[in-house]
Amino acid sequence: MEWINDTMVRDFVFLGFSALASLQRLLFVIFLLVYLFTLGTNAIIISTIVLDRALHTPMYFFLSVLSCSETCYTFVIVPKMLVDLLAEKKTISFLGCAIQMFTFLFLGCSHSFLLVAMGYDRYVAICKPLHYTVLMGHGVCVGLVFVACVCGFTVSVVTTSLVFHLPFHSSNQLHHFFCDISPVLKLASYHSRLSQLVIFMLGVFVLVIPLILILISYVYIILAILKITSSVGRYKAFSTCASHLIVVIVHYGCASFIYLRPKTNYSSSQDTLISVSYTILTPLFNPMIYSLRNKEFKSALQRTLGQTSSSIN
Repeated sequence: MEWINDTMVRDFVFLGFSALASLQRLLFVIFLLVYLFTLGTNAIIISTIVLDRALHTPMYFFLSVLSCSETCYTFVIVPKMLVDLLAEKKTISFLGCAIQMFTFLFLGCSHSFLLVAMGYDRYVAICKPLHYTVLMGHGVCVGLVFVACVCGFTVSVVTTSLVFHLPFHSSNQLHHFFCDISPVLKLASYHSRLSQLVIFMLGVFVLVIPLILILISYVYIILAILKITSSVGRYKAFSTCASHLIVVIVHYGCASFIYLRPKTNYSSSQDTLISVSYTILTPLFNPMIYSLRNKEFKSALQRTLGQTSSSIN
């Protein structure tokens, strides 16, 4: 870690909500309530999937991993943000900033590839139903999650290293509420074109390639659904994909707006608003979209609650 000793900037000051100074206590209460509800919702989803054997299928395995990932993602950003909303000095150390960036990039990038795995699961379920149990065995599911984590880890290591090897000799005022790539890069004394190109290409690798793979899988899914003669069968097949599609649109829409636009279009106020949506609201809505739209999960939740209450009594 010798590169930390070469910089004059020892910490960063968050200015993400500085324009809303009079509303910060109100924001603290709102964000805290949403955060607690998010933790509770994800805990219920994970425990229900673990306890009910009827949900021990690939689709719910990926959903439990998604909920766990969303929960960990909020741990990286939201607690620090809540503390800063009440603190007079909203700072984070240079090393702490690097760790925060690495962790949220690891979880966010893994999330992108996890959505690809979930899309592949829906493709096999609809297009190759007779071979589903073979093609989506437990070992395959674990392997897909492992590959997603390896890709996320690799991208986060490379990106964080490129960003924090740049010199920071001037301002330490970060116009954001966590250590995101663009706000931190803006504070660097100079930018290497090579590092910027590599970071952009990694963004393409994490966002564009997975999205293309998901779109290809849905082309085959739609073609398979159109061949179903029963309207009820078509609706049932498509309804199993609707939740995944909603999450894909929200995730890749927000992420592409932040990470794939030209640098000249950088806007700290827009970034803060979009970042609030995918760090606080998206982790709440994503698992709920999957669970509340699913009759099988709701039935399993009722069984789990019934078993829990009977065991207590």
